[in-house]
Amino acid sequence: MGKELIKNVKSDLLSDNYYILKKITFNYKMSSGHWVEQIREVYDRGDGAGILLYNTTKKTVILTKQFRMPTFLNDNKDGFLIEVCAGMLDKDNPEACIIRETEEEVGYRLKAVKKVYEAYSSPGVMTEKMHFFIGEYEDHMKVNNGGGLDSEQEDIEVLEWSFQKAKDMLNKGEIEDTRTIVLLQYAIIHNLIK
Repeated sequence: MGKELIKNVKSDLLSDNYYILKKITFNYKMSSGHWVEQIREVYDRGDGAGILLYNTTKKTVILTKQFRMPTFLNDNKDGFLIEVCAGMLDKDNPEACIIRETEEEVGYRLKAVKKVYEAYSSPGVMTEKMHFFIGEYEDHMKVNNGGGLDSEQEDIEVLEWSFQKAKDMLNKGEIEDTRTIVLLQYAIIHNLIK
């Protein structure tokens, strides 16, 4: 149906410094039946994956804390966010990506993960689709301290929190990353963390 609603799509490259930013001009058929020209900027940074790691024996979750410049520019006083482990697919499949990112960022080598959702991150401006996972971890799976890759200039603090602390932080609005909120709520709804 979507292809009948758009025509005359024109794309102009605005930036390819780190990811791709384009200006898209197109004609859109309104529900009234008349055509209008619309202009949108579209940011293509690729797709990503995120995972909530949880341990039912210890009743803990693993989260990360890192500096995010865009949040600092938009009212986050210190620029740090509490997040689930996440990363860009880089043309990898989502499952392989999140297993790799888990080892790089938090130091745990997982054998299996469960995909629970796919969703567009910010569909008004970004092409990114996030793949959401959950995964159980145990202490024996720890292979390094995590912290991210020096080559990617990552500086990630690994947090192991009790289920209760994670829920309290969520309920107080102290977790502001959408991916993390979605996965913690999934875990609560499905009784993975009690």
